[in-house]
Amino acid sequence: MRQTMREEVQQGYRRHLDTLKNGLRVATVELPHLHSAALVVYAKVGSRYESPRDNGLSHFLEHMLFRGTERHPTSLALNFAIEELGGTLHAETGRDYSLYQITVAPELVSQGLAILGDIFRTPRFGDLALERQIVLEEIREDLDERGRDVNLEDRARLAMFPDHPLGQKITGPMANVRRFSLADVKRHFRRFYGASNLVLCVSGKVTRRSVLAAARKHLGELPPGRPATARTPKQLSGGPRFFYLDNPGSQTALQLLFRAVPEYAPDYVAMQALLRVLDDGMSTRLHYTLCDQLGLAYYVGASIEPYHDAALFELSGASSHGKFPELVRRMLGLCDALRSELVTEKELAKAKVRYRTDLLGAIDEADSMAGWFGGTELFYPAPDYRTKIDRMERVTRDDLRRVANFVLTPSRLVAGAAGYLTTRQRKGVAAQIADWR
Repeated sequence: MRQTMREEVQQGYRRHLDTLKNGLRVATVELPHLHSAALVVYAKVGSRYESPRDNGLSHFLEHMLFRGTERHPTSLALNFAIEELGGTLHAETGRDYSLYQITVAPELVSQGLAILGDIFRTPRFGDLALERQIVLEEIREDLDERGRDVNLEDRARLAMFPDHPLGQKITGPMANVRRFSLADVKRHFRRFYGASNLVLCVSGKVTRRSVLAAARKHLGELPPGRPATARTPKQLSGGPRFFYLDNPGSQTALQLLFRAVPEYAPDYVAMQALLRVLDDGMSTRLHYTLCDQLGLAYYVGASIEPYHDAALFELSGASSHGKFPELVRRMLGLCDALRSELVTEKELAKAKVRYRTDLLGAIDEADSMAGWFGGTELFYPAPDYRTKIDRMERVTRDDLRRVANFVLTPSRLVAGAAGYLTTRQRKGVAAQIADWR
């Protein structure tokens, strides 16, 4: 541990992990070169922890936590108190976890934690009917003029996880949101916002001693609760699968989702390198081939969506309807090339340099370091900088081809399109995907 600490100090940070008596884990990331501090509470709550009847309740509860506390009894009073400190209350609900963040000057950390403590100790849950209308408007953003859900990302995840909560929408269906009561909100809060299901991370120009003192004072009285658990989704079978959403517009959007390896798996770092060869800058294969050389699209992209026990490797893009079949063919062709050929030494070397550059850049951002050491801690211990670098440096071209042959395969594929294709075009694309081997 002492050697690790020396390595971290050399890179400009030092991190600590402590647990309060109530079970709250407190991650402190000391970044003495910064001039701000990010205060983030991570909660193991989201759509994957919900039953179909409760789907959307985690997101609805997140909204309700903005509606005031005993000390700041209205949304205006609560937000004003935070903004007086120079911060803004930011929150997100995901499938695997949720977060609540305030960024303040280092000398105001205790005041900021006092407000976060209010939010999680004494929420008022006021104005439920009003907040319900706001959430319903948010859901309507995914609907077309006929009231159909045309959110391609959500529909693709439903196809990937048809019998698992990871396939549920984060916002839930409108019928659920219309039905949620104050009793539902309080029940969900009691179940998922106990201290043992949370991680507090304070990252920035702070010290472990001051953070722990403030955390004990303002969050040490949270009830312990119990950690949330979730079942691991089964592997996709019967792939590839294809679905189409009729959504009139000037372009048709594409999403290719592959069931990938989870973050704790040894091959995850090789998958990260594979992603960077495919899409990490304008000289990488996806952009250069499909946009720069073929003019099939203005935007294409690839990403990894990790969960604690699974992951998705995603390719996406959009093109005019006439070009869409060729966009699909070429994108699948790029997957074929990664499976059949070794990437070049220069491609892999560039991916490693950019990975290292991004890690070093994270050390200059308080919120990035909070996610690295706080968000990860919800599920497993976060690796330090040297561990991450060493793992990436050991990745070989053979590793990338092996991972491509494991992940980028028809049996792991869900493909979705949303646009305005003719019947002939739609059948042609479906046949392309069904015949891909």
